[in-house]
Amino acid sequence: MTTTGPQVRPAIANIPAYVPGRPPAPRPGVTTYKLSSNENPNPPLPGVLAAAVEAAAAMNRYPDMGCTALYAALSERLDVPTTDLAAGTGSVAVLYHLLQAFCETGDEVVYAWRSFEAYPIAVAVTGAASVQVPLTADARHDLDAMAAAVTDRTKVVIVCTPNNPTGPSVGQAELEAFIAKVPSHVVVVVDEAYREFVRIDDRTDAVDLYRRYPNVVAMRTFAKAYGLAGFRVGYVAAAEPIAKAVRACALPFGVSSVAQAAAVASLAHEAELLERVDGIVTERGRVVEALRSQGFDVPDAQGNFVWLGLGDRTVEFAAAAEQAGVMVRPFAGEGARVSIGEPAGNDVLLEVTAKFTH
Repeated sequence: MTTTGPQVRPAIANIPAYVPGRPPAPRPGVTTYKLSSNENPNPPLPGVLAAAVEAAAAMNRYPDMGCTALYAALSERLDVPTTDLAAGTGSVAVLYHLLQAFCETGDEVVYAWRSFEAYPIAVAVTGAASVQVPLTADARHDLDAMAAAVTDRTKVVIVCTPNNPTGPSVGQAELEAFIAKVPSHVVVVVDEAYREFVRIDDRTDAVDLYRRYPNVVAMRTFAKAYGLAGFRVGYVAAAEPIAKAVRACALPFGVSSVAQAAAVASLAHEAELLERVDGIVTERGRVVEALRSQGFDVPDAQGNFVWLGLGDRTVEFAAAAEQAGVMVRPFAGEGARVSIGEPAGNDVLLEVTAKFTH
């Protein structure tokens, strides 16, 4: 008699593992830098840290499941009703909830590739199929091809701008033209995780677009520009029926009290935080200029990272960087994403790239 154990759904059994950026291993005599996770290298602002510490004193109590203070602060900041907001443990969790609300087996989700590696995982959990549309030669979204990839099975389209891990950003006019081509019953998620780092004239504003297109969802996070990667707070602004569906799929008490307090304090200290973002953008410009002067073809970098399309030499480059004390995020056979970190760490990176034959 053959005995079989519990059977995992095929869609789950075949899900690719998410690969986080590795931290550097401590090495005697070598200063190491983690440039593999697109983290904000600046320490917390004193006011934000104080708010988090104060909230931690009540850790024996459940957090506010309704995220009342956070929604009120976001409502004031974005000029949107609180009913149009849904928060979760990072924007990736909010995306999971949204896909669970709208997708099931037999449905399709369209997005560019390569893009954020959590997308295929989040789609597979629902049983839906990923439709990955290749980027253009200059590492940008091919919005015409994405629009053409929409079928009667498509439930959600995701636009990551700036695109993680390659860097280029979509402009507002081209994004709006794309939205006009997508059927109104298809949800268009605009992932703006790195929006604050964008420095193009026609920067996207998905919050503005959701006000005019009921199927558009603006997805943002406190992890990057606001420096709360360790607390996990993301949110969407969307038409009330969509936001309500996302909240319905969210885990109860998902966003901790400490995370909510830190996010609210971050909005109160936004001007100071965005000054720090300006500093990261300036440093990004220095790194990009240096890499291009070394002969690297770096795509337009609009996030807090740069992309080196090294192809088959990617793993070799990552090993050389690690040997020098810098951890990068390699995508074997394609390229390496390198976060903009402390200037000293960026200098070590540039020493590695200067010696790396390309």
